Amino acid sequence: MNKLTRFDPLDDLFRGFFVRPVDMNTPANTPAIKMDVIEQPKSFVVHAEIPGVKKDDIHVQIDGNQVTISAEIKQEKEIKDGERVLRSERYFGQVSRSFQLAQDIDDGQAAAKFTDGVLELTLPKRAAGTSKRLTIE
Repeated sequence: MNKLTRFDPLDDLFRGFFVRPVDMNTPANTPAIKMDVIEQPKSFVVHAEIPGVKKDDIHVQIDGNQVTISAEIKQEKEIKDGERVLRSERYFGQVSRSFQLAQDIDDGQAAAKFTDGVLELTLPKRAAGTSKRLTIE
């Protein structure tokens, strides 16, 4: 018995086209925060790479052992040929990164420094609280 199959060129053309969502609004080179976290005996040191961002656009929030770094990104790129603009691209957005550390942070002693696109956080560990044992009457 012969099996005949019908060939549809449009079916082959669009096969797999609608399988993966395509995001046309986000550029492929959207920055992300890359980090190194180093534990020292009395503190944690975090190096976060945030290139192309101004110091005033970076925010760090500490809540116990949870640290959140967020930054507002503003990128503009314009390519000109003489007086004629050939292409102009803009990207405005926000990136953030949250992580938990093994111990609570003493936020009163924490320090931040931003140099050449690298944010350095020095996060001292909070002294272990004294535990109190209750006697039951």
